[in-house]
Amino acid sequence: MAKTIYLDNAATTMVNPKVVDAMMPFFTEYYGNPSSIYSFAGKAKEAVEDARAAIAGILGAKTEEIYFTGGGSESDNWALKATAEMYGSKGKHIITSTIEHHAILHTCDYLEKQGFEITYVGVDENGRIKLDELKEAIRPDTILISVMAANNEIGTIQPLKEIGAIAKEHGILFHTDAVQAFAHIPINVDEMNIDMLSASGHKINGPKGIGIMYIRKGVKIGSFIHGGAQERKRRAGTHNVPGIVGMGVAAKIATEEMQERMAYECKLRDHLIERVLTEIPYSRLNGDRTNRLPNNTSFCFRFIEGESMLILLDQAGICGSSGSACTSGSLDPSHVLLAIGLPHEIAHGSLRLTLSEQTTMEEIDYTVDELKKIIERLRSMSPLYEDFVKKNAN
Repeated sequence: MAKTIYLDNAATTMVNPKVVDAMMPFFTEYYGNPSSIYSFAGKAKEAVEDARAAIAGILGAKTEEIYFTGGGSESDNWALKATAEMYGSKGKHIITSTIEHHAILHTCDYLEKQGFEITYVGVDENGRIKLDELKEAIRPDTILISVMAANNEIGTIQPLKEIGAIAKEHGILFHTDAVQAFAHIPINVDEMNIDMLSASGHKINGPKGIGIMYIRKGVKIGSFIHGGAQERKRRAGTHNVPGIVGMGVAAKIATEEMQERMAYECKLRDHLIERVLTEIPYSRLNGDRTNRLPNNTSFCFRFIEGESMLILLDQAGICGSSGSACTSGSLDPSHVLLAIGLPHEIAHGSLRLTLSEQTTMEEIDYTVDELKKIIERLRSMSPLYEDFVKKNAN
């Protein structure tokens, strides 16, 4: 198979050609600044508001509750830092989970240096947050619970409705990082009692550099970026009109095709999981077998070092990852895999393969066939594996 097989859709996705077509006029024809008052800017302003309305409808939100940002990391930073600033007089305690994206974890590190106290709630062996531990962590000075909708590495979907109910019962704001989940699985902010939500365009076949923040009406958080009066004075900076248009169109397409895409991706995902676990010895699936994102698979292979596996996969024309793209330069094992209880030596042999509606069954089978050869080759060079085989042969 000569062509590249792209199985890293959790890192980023191909922009849908229909999205590109929708964006193009706003680079060359309708290039006005939507904040300007003359009629030439009207087309850009209308397009921004159309995208805002489309995204609001997908989330079950009000149009005025959607704010455009530069991406998921900005939205995560905004949610935590602005909440800390505005509600800090009420309390300085924030609850999150041990498996959050680094946009949350590093922001929490920053807030701890500012005098806030963070409780990191644990997860079970499948990566599902421990609700009892979450309830026990709540204190009178807790101002925010931030738990991701679905994990970016192992794909486990969190019980947002239950978490939202707990937060609402105690009068605590609830934020969810939905970057991996938005328009991939159904999310309704009212049904789930979500007060703030982060999402990003490039995870749903939209452009990079554009994201959204949902802020429930009545939640009093201020600006994260100061300057002009854009986004109802809550997020300064000239609107990225082509990006906003692209995200709106991508979200609309993804939502319209969601059920069909979920069914297709689940079929491929389950086939991939079954073949790997059946045909590759000493392999394990990370995350929940069924309660996971439709396009996510994550494995660990004993006696394997993940980076070597990725290099050999790349030579076979297969794009995968060992975890989050944001930590690809790190030599440390994934904090997510350690949080679900894996020892370092197993966590180092991780592989994440994330699919799309463009992925074919032929590509999945080719990938597994190549992966089997690669793992056999790497294990043949591993003294640890050789010792293990000798020990178990006796």
